[in-house]
Amino acid sequence: MNKTDVTIIGGGPAGLFASFYSGLRGMSVRILDFQNKLGGKMQIYPEKVIWDIGAIAPKPCYEVIQDLIQQGLHFNPEVCLEEKVIDIKKVQEKHFIIYTEQGSEYHTKSIIIAIGSGIIKPLTLDIEGAERYELTNLNYVVQSIKKFENKHVLISGAGNSALDWACDLSDYAKSITICYRKEDISGHEHMKQRLNDLNITKKPSMAIKQLNSHIDKPVISEVVLEHVDTKEQETLQVDEVIISHGFDQDSELLHNAQTKVNLVSDYYIEGLGNTQTSVPGIFGAGDILKHEAKAHLIASCFNDAANAANLAKRYIDPNAQDGGLVSSHNELFKERNKEVIKNYVSKG
Repeated sequence: MNKTDVTIIGGGPAGLFASFYSGLRGMSVRILDFQNKLGGKMQIYPEKVIWDIGAIAPKPCYEVIQDLIQQGLHFNPEVCLEEKVIDIKKVQEKHFIIYTEQGSEYHTKSIIIAIGSGIIKPLTLDIEGAERYELTNLNYVVQSIKKFENKHVLISGAGNSALDWACDLSDYAKSITICYRKEDISGHEHMKQRLNDLNITKKPSMAIKQLNSHIDKPVISEVVLEHVDTKEQETLQVDEVIISHGFDQDSELLHNAQTKVNLVSDYYIEGLGNTQTSVPGIFGAGDILKHEAKAHLIASCFNDAANAANLAKRYIDPNAQDGGLVSSHNELFKERNKEVIKNYVSKG
């Protein structure tokens, strides 16, 4: 039985930094993630610009992800992708068993739950035959802005994500139209003003009724919109369609596990003033964790991760120090620090 010191459920920013800091504390680490690659929800928006990480200038998500992955894998954790965790059982102190949908069992001394918003899947368009266009021009996420350059784009949805994409793509697309079922959009007030300033066409109380293709290939060429009250219809010529109706968030693990942690609002893990949970040996980090002092920013997940790793170390070894040495004084980084300084000096 391979019992790892700490198993991290979730390979997003919180999980990756928890991996790094756990390795820094000399613990063996395993990362489990449902997706086929590390990075968490940030992989959905690779070209979104990230502003809210201290000391990092604004940069696209995909660049932040690469740095996070490089750092998170520094101490060579075991990484298990495409594993959906469905159950956690505490056998005894310092011994948990994690069960996955794929039939695997992982034994570990402690657990850090860093699942962000849970397993997220975009809500799909509920129209018969819509799936045939998913490989061409029906989009549930925006992976590349270039795809929409000089295109007539229809966005369905009026939440913050839909409005963000409308504004971000307006500099590249030939035209942007937003349709939404309500009379008014639900995003932040400043975003509504931006829509007006950018001359984005709004179709309130309208929903997609039908997708049409006038060629043999499964490519949407026009969309039929229908008014939710009057049932009047309107046809738009389009090149690309973006569906931004939100995400289905799967948090079954926290409700169905044999060993349950206390929750807040029936969804978030209750942090006991920090990353401790109601179950000794299980810790939380990132968006899934909630307590009174918590700020829900990417930046705050790094503090969560380090705190969770330190508490896991103390749980496994009560005689361990409260925290690890900072990198500038840590022998683990001595040689690597020399390389970094040498490169810095050589660049003048």
